[in-house]
Amino acid sequence: MQKQWTPVSAADGVEQALKIIEGKWKLVILFHLFDGKLLRFSELEKAIPAITQKMLTQQLRQLENDGVIKRIVHPQVPPKVEYCLTEWGQAMCPALDALLTWGSTRTNAD
Repeated sequence: MQKQWTPVSAADGVEQALKIIEGKWKLVILFHLFDGKLLRFSELEKAIPAITQKMLTQQLRQLENDGVIKRIVHPQVPPKVEYCLTEWGQAMCPALDALLTWGSTRTNAD
């Protein structure tokens, strides 16, 4: 059974979703992890050259705390840490694909 939204509940739901993905780099990080990709911290750093180590660490921690990504630590020396989307995070892909498609349809004539 599909949830019936009211304007107030829809606005609250969108606000909660935006709290999870707000931040300059979170969407960029998520797009790099789509399609089940498993990336190391250094691979994300290379993929997003404009982000600082500190900011990448903060954004990854927030996404992990919100249940969007999973941090996998391999017990070895030197430590190997990888990141991937959780099942819940992967479920966001169609919505973000739609956002990307919507954004690409804008013309400069508007």
